[in-house]
Amino acid sequence: MILTADWRALGLRGRAERIFAARHGLAVTAGLLGLAAVIEALARAAVAAHATVAQNQGVEFLGFGLLYCVLGLATTLPLAFLRPVPAAVVLSAASLLSLGVFHFLALAGAAAELIAVYRFSRRSTWRGDTAQYAALALTVPFLALALASGGAAGTETRVLTVVLAALVPAAAWAGVARHSRAEAQMHTAATEAIAGTLVEHTARGERARIARELHDVVAHHISMIAVQAETARLTTPGMPDAGAQRLSEIGDTARAGLTEMRRLLGVLREDAQVVLPDRHPQPGLAQLPRLIDEARESSGAGYRLIISGSPVTVDPGVGLAAFRIVQEALTNALRHAPRAAVDVEVHYGDGELRLRIRDNGPGLERAAPAGGHGLAGMRERAAAVGGELRAGAATAGGFLVEARLPGACETGG
Repeated sequence: MILTADWRALGLRGRAERIFAARHGLAVTAGLLGLAAVIEALARAAVAAHATVAQNQGVEFLGFGLLYCVLGLATTLPLAFLRPVPAAVVLSAASLLSLGVFHFLALAGAAAELIAVYRFSRRSTWRGDTAQYAALALTVPFLALALASGGAAGTETRVLTVVLAALVPAAAWAGVARHSRAEAQMHTAATEAIAGTLVEHTARGERARIARELHDVVAHHISMIAVQAETARLTTPGMPDAGAQRLSEIGDTARAGLTEMRRLLGVLREDAQVVLPDRHPQPGLAQLPRLIDEARESSGAGYRLIISGSPVTVDPGVGLAAFRIVQEALTNALRHAPRAAVDVEVHYGDGELRLRIRDNGPGLERAAPAGGHGLAGMRERAAAVGGELRAGAATAGGFLVEARLPGACETGG
């Protein structure tokens, strides 16, 4: 669907823009954290060198400064260059090494660790307990280090280690919660889109069903009104001119109603592509004799129903399709060849149901009117149940409609 493609295109473009902006923002953040870590490292190196009693404090400052700067950069810059999972692992390892061996961790390094864990927990590949277990795996080393450091580390280092042991799982669970909320919003939007699509398809199906019933049922009866009025005007002896005029007007009104109905059907069928199954009882093959009798009475011509083969019980959908095809064929005969005789043949056998409706009217002149839906509707009904339909001028004259529909369910009693 075009709407879906546009939505996906806009979504991908927006996502790409967010990723681009996020990477640049992350690089700037990592750079600022690295700069802060270097400044803190130099300050700590100056304090450590000043605390020594050796004469070469400059050398001590240089040594401590270089070590602390390397540790500060190792605990911040990977945030910008690595993907979320490797960044979280590398920063955690660097922070543990810095705290456990050198008893130093810049505050900027601690902030980078929390950011890395948060990004790591927001990854779409983590689901449910997996993210929580991963967060626990990153937390346990800090907790173990805090318990094992004892007096070997200073109070500041122990406090920072305990704080990280508490904040790392909090950052991880915050990322999991953010990811879960984003997923819930996405699922809600998808559900709403699917619901809207279903409503649209349901509306199209209902329009198609209404159009088909209007054409098959209402148009059939209006055609019969027009034919009966014309037949009565021509066959009633001694009819006053006023009565003949009224009957002519009735026929004209019926034909005008058919024209307006065709326009309405064109509107209803414009977008209708899905047909919903009927939920009410519908006519079938058993109602064909009554349909033939009504058509015979309306036209005054010879209408015959010929049944061959062993009658069987067919699927209700096939029976409805057969009835509607015969009904439409009779309507066409009444409209285009009102005085012609019509034979309706129903043949059971060879696992299929065959219909043959032929009249002896002007078959070669029976071109379907522009915008008409009769033949199209018959073909649609046949195709809907897995059959096929052909219509055209008969070889021996007249117009012929032939349909082959799926076979029987069981032998009729």
